[in-house]
Amino acid sequence: MTDLAPKYNPNEVEKGRYQEWLDEDLFKPSGDKKAHPYSIVIPPPNVTGKLHLGHAWDTAIQDTLIRFKRMEGYDTLYLPGMDHAGIATQAKVEAKLRKQGKDRHQMGREAFVKQVWDWKDEYANIIKGQWAKMGLSLDYSRERFTLDKGLSKAVRKVFVQLYNEGLIYRGEYIINWDPELQTALSDIEVIHKDDKGAFYHIKYPFVDGSGFVEIATTRPETMFGDTAVAVAPGDERYKDIVGKELVLPLVGRHIPIIEDQHVDPEFGTGLVKITPAHDPNDFQVGNRHNLERINVMNDDGTMNEEAGKYAGMDRFEAREALVKDLKKEGYLIKVEPIVHSVGHSERSGVQVEPRLSKQWFVKMKPLAEEVLKNQKTDGKVNFVPERFEGTLNHWMEDVHDWVISRQLWWGHRIPAWYNKKTGETYVGEEAPKDIENWEQDPDVLDTWFSSALWPFSTLGWPDTDNPDFKRYFPTNTLVTGYDIIFFWVSRMIFQGLHFTKKRPFKDVVLHGLMRDEQGRKMSKSLGNGVDPMDVVDKYGADALRWFLLNGTAPGQDTRYDPKKLAAAWNFINKIWNASRFVIMNLPEDAKPAHMPDTTKFDLADSWIFDRLNHTVSEVTRLFDEYKFGEARRELYNFIWNDFCDWYIEISKVALNGDDEELKARKQENLIWILDQILRLMHPIMPFVTEKLWLSMPHEGKSIMTAKYPETHAEFENKQADSDMAFLIEVIKAVRNIRMEVNAPMSSQIDIMIQLDDEANKHILDDNAEYVENFLHPKDLQVAADIEAPKLAKTAVIPGAQIFVPLTELVNVDDELKKMEKEEKRLEEEVQRAEKKLANQGFVAHAPEAVVNKEKEKKADYESQLAGVRERMKELKESK
Repeated sequence: MTDLAPKYNPNEVEKGRYQEWLDEDLFKPSGDKKAHPYSIVIPPPNVTGKLHLGHAWDTAIQDTLIRFKRMEGYDTLYLPGMDHAGIATQAKVEAKLRKQGKDRHQMGREAFVKQVWDWKDEYANIIKGQWAKMGLSLDYSRERFTLDKGLSKAVRKVFVQLYNEGLIYRGEYIINWDPELQTALSDIEVIHKDDKGAFYHIKYPFVDGSGFVEIATTRPETMFGDTAVAVAPGDERYKDIVGKELVLPLVGRHIPIIEDQHVDPEFGTGLVKITPAHDPNDFQVGNRHNLERINVMNDDGTMNEEAGKYAGMDRFEAREALVKDLKKEGYLIKVEPIVHSVGHSERSGVQVEPRLSKQWFVKMKPLAEEVLKNQKTDGKVNFVPERFEGTLNHWMEDVHDWVISRQLWWGHRIPAWYNKKTGETYVGEEAPKDIENWEQDPDVLDTWFSSALWPFSTLGWPDTDNPDFKRYFPTNTLVTGYDIIFFWVSRMIFQGLHFTKKRPFKDVVLHGLMRDEQGRKMSKSLGNGVDPMDVVDKYGADALRWFLLNGTAPGQDTRYDPKKLAAAWNFINKIWNASRFVIMNLPEDAKPAHMPDTTKFDLADSWIFDRLNHTVSEVTRLFDEYKFGEARRELYNFIWNDFCDWYIEISKVALNGDDEELKARKQENLIWILDQILRLMHPIMPFVTEKLWLSMPHEGKSIMTAKYPETHAEFENKQADSDMAFLIEVIKAVRNIRMEVNAPMSSQIDIMIQLDDEANKHILDDNAEYVENFLHPKDLQVAADIEAPKLAKTAVIPGAQIFVPLTELVNVDDELKKMEKEEKRLEEEVQRAEKKLANQGFVAHAPEAVVNKEKEKKADYESQLAGVRERMKELKESK
């Protein structure tokens, strides 16, 4: 046995422990082919920077599940890895290079990509150090990266197969364009937020000089790409002008007035300018009417030669100059200020430009239909909470084709080549043999394209004979935030179903966002982020993990609260002190914990082992149901209240006594319960439980591979649970009375216990030693027919009334005031119970056990209320 410091010090406890686990290969799968496999692949963090609290929340849940299942005997795999994060990482590296006066275009592709790999190596090491501080039991021998050789092979195979199936195509469409990063974005990489803008009302004159029409637009700089003005079919206001031509202001080009169903006649003037190269709806209108597509902007958001004298200007600078000229030339009718929702790039923050561009797309409808069909089968992906399945289904029902090409250099190069002579396109997993005649597409794939393959590409796919793929796929549980269902979860599901014909994971456990103390989302702009490593340095990894699990109600946001972290440290210190007490009170030759002899149990023993059984049963169930916050409450109540506050205190009577046989039994019971507590807590608090478990008699090299606690039928004893609850209530009531009247435990007092049922007398008689130690009575009377003294301090508990005659200590008027407050409280409880039982919906639909429990509560409150009123009557009579 090892001496323990008087106070819990997380830095000392955690120092060097992770490396010891790695050295002993404890994180690898057991290799036991008879055991059920259980696998989690870590949601790969981006190599853009350090991990944040959201990552810590994810991984705390994942590692808790892995450690729990490992101890239950599963063959567990927790697979680590990271994501290259194309746009995000390239943006970070470019920003770094700009500060050094460098530009990627001047450097060239090869030199730039080398710089990004250097960045990746630096931050991958930082992330691995953070994983270690969090205590994550990851199998690093299987670590993957989305740009490694195996995953790159999987990406190429998927691209080529989808292309050959007609599900990947290349075409010109309106896409979201980031002018700063100069790349396409998918719809879900665009964040909409309110910006100040305006409706610019502009005159478009008729070619024949007969007047003009009024057009309103929020983006006048795109008018150089206008190829028509449209009205709704059948709009009586404009039936006479359909087919006429207008002069494009300041440009002079002639454009027709057409009819199209896109136009809402109720909106504005009912006239809409059509700019097929700069608006997704206008693009469709242009297709229907065979209109020319005129792109008026360069890749960087400046105007091109189509904008005439405004060419070279930034789009917003051009807007300002154009509006001035429209006003000067008499074309501007008015400017109407508005606030409207505008798309911004998730990565660079700049306003997104809808823009015609030739890109690669995934045809989503057939893949989405596979998902929707599978969600109606037994092999569906289960969402926790269930409501988020609706989020998936809604997105799949209204899905758009996915633009997958990105104008970047960091990422998976698109496996398509164009023949320099013939213009022919070749798509293949390997380059064409006569490579000198071919030029590879310069673009890379959207980061999410490779991330969508993560659950199976990390396990060796496309090699379906790979032992890891055969054993650990599909994976069991995905833990992530609800905010990336669209980005990642949905894509993993449709790619997994399409390429493996199986769901990629059985369950998706979704948590919310980590918010600050004021409930605000943590962000760099607000400066309210918290580095989880700073938290670990101050409170320890175990305290952070306990806090994160404590706040985990599936699907709900949680608030960062330093007070709760301090409380977590305090709870661990409580466990530390309890463990230290138990270990210090063991004999030198103490053996590892073994099953106790239940035939020798006294009431306290029977009670604590029944409570242990209940805790093991509930925590196991709640872990399996991903209800970590509820599991935490069960653990806390059992450890702090039942074990530390009561059983240890009660055991001190025997440990300090002269009965050596009784002392030995208590020591055996204490070490068994402590051993079970440490095993129960290990999945959440791996460091401190390992330290404490190795400090006491034990078998095995680590608690990590010890068996998780199970229930034992011989520990079930509901009568002991009931009897002990009565004894505890008596002790607590007398203690409260002593505190109220300032009567210390060193002083003896007269105690009278009036029982509702004489049958409860044996509880106090059989535990006379505990009664003596915890009540310290001068004279104790216990009976059902006790006559209450005229002046006494009174407590009403379920099954009894307690009187402490305190003629010299109690003020009758003060006592009456307190009893009146108690009367009011009990009256409210009775009324609440009556109201609940009068609710037919509750009585008809609640489980019978719940209804009966409510009836029991009501009867109990009524009994206590009657006792209070009787005592008030006696007090009044004593005056």
